[in-house]
Amino acid sequence: MKAILVHPPQQPIRAVIRLAASKSESNRALIINALTNFQSELSNVSEARDSQTMMRLLDSKDQTADVLDAGTTMRFLTAYYAITGQQKIMTGTPRMCERPIGLLVDALRTLGANITYIKNEGFPPMQLDGFTYSGQSEVSIRGDVSSQYISALLMVAPTLPEGLTLRLTGEVGSRPYIEMTLQQMAQFGISYEANWDEKVIKVPAQAYKPTSYAVESDWSGASYWYSIVALAADAEVELLGLKENSLQGDSAIVQIMEQLGVKSTFTGRGVLLQKIEAAPSLSWDFTDCPDLAQTVAVCCAVKNIPASMTGLESLKIKETDRIYALQQELAKLGAELTEVETNHRYEVKRTQEALPEQPASIHTYDDHRMALAFAPVGMVTPIIIEEPGVVVKSYPGYWHDLSSITNLEELQPS
Repeated sequence: MKAILVHPPQQPIRAVIRLAASKSESNRALIINALTNFQSELSNVSEARDSQTMMRLLDSKDQTADVLDAGTTMRFLTAYYAITGQQKIMTGTPRMCERPIGLLVDALRTLGANITYIKNEGFPPMQLDGFTYSGQSEVSIRGDVSSQYISALLMVAPTLPEGLTLRLTGEVGSRPYIEMTLQQMAQFGISYEANWDEKVIKVPAQAYKPTSYAVESDWSGASYWYSIVALAADAEVELLGLKENSLQGDSAIVQIMEQLGVKSTFTGRGVLLQKIEAAPSLSWDFTDCPDLAQTVAVCCAVKNIPASMTGLESLKIKETDRIYALQQELAKLGAELTEVETNHRYEVKRTQEALPEQPASIHTYDDHRMALAFAPVGMVTPIIIEEPGVVVKSYPGYWHDLSSITNLEELQPS
């Protein structure tokens, strides 16, 4: 299947959707479970390819750990294998080997990990050759590049002979993801001190306690349904498995989408999405929830709601350069994403009054979130999503769920 054509729904949307489990929570729970010597009971683990890759590699005795295109898996497993003294070659897809990992490797080397780069300095593939504790129990790392580096270090911190004091320098991005890591660690018996004013996190040496842990549904996955409700003429959708007091930073979609015309009501079994009047414009800092940026940019473009977006710096080093990808594909909808100031503020606005008459064909750049974010455009006008299979990375059942509310047409190459 090379493309999917999403047709606008022919009737009001009334749906109950059981969302996929959170990939972010699952990946952390899998590493923590490994650090309990696989003695914990995990339930509702994500079926996303990233999490399944993590499970496969944790169970594998092979010397080479190929994470494919899973950035989280690369970073978390690098720290896990390094600190547990395993000998591994860490590698992945060509794009994965273009994504930097130097800051994490430098921190692990400071602690005593023996890691060498096989090709390019600062990038996979890497050779891990055991761990000899350096006696250094304090590490500094930038907070504005990737929270996954920080989470990777935090999860292995309790296993170090003297624990770990982590000092974050610069601005701290995606803080909710760091807090998610700490709160999940706490549910496995780990104590810690986090001083966000001084940007210091202290984790004493201690043992993880095996426990039972149920993974919440995925708020990133929920964001696409928020966009669907915001764009559809008549829609009411209940998303099951979401918690009002979530660990996930992407639950910020509740506040964002309230301004784009979606009301959220927590039902005890999930959240009910209903249409309300949208605000005339949107201004939002995505520093703590960068994975929502594509969804929101596309939704604003289609609804013709001018948006001011900050905190997008990390988008350039994701599965693709998401800034570039958004700029190219929004142009096909008669909209633009432009940087307007040196402080990295971007604006989304329509450059044409009407959406294109013919279905735009959206290139997905081997990036799951491009497919997931642009498909809701089909609630308003037909849209073609190229290489739709990329969604397996985070939301394998997306097209099945979407087919329950509207007509999808598989397009084969001519």
